[in-house]
Amino acid sequence: MEKKVYVDLPPFTGRNVPITEIAAAMHKDAQYVRIGLQQGILKFGYAIKLENSNEYNYYCPDRKVWEEIGYFQPETA
Repeated sequence: MEKKVYVDLPPFTGRNVPITEIAAAMHKDAQYVRIGLQQGILKFGYAIKLENSNEYNYYCPDRKVWEEIGYFQPETA
């Protein structure tokens, strides 16, 4: 007989978790997280380079952050 395991998942909303919040949860500097996302080393978000610019936009959905590093914080009002 196969044993089933059920896991309660956090209430994901797709919120973009701020880089500073992720860095604090990882006990790393925010620049470490930014460069890791830009180089594709960190897999919990996306770094998108703006056209004709040296700047990046970052999107780190709460579910991917939770899946990769185990961090979840509900959106605050």
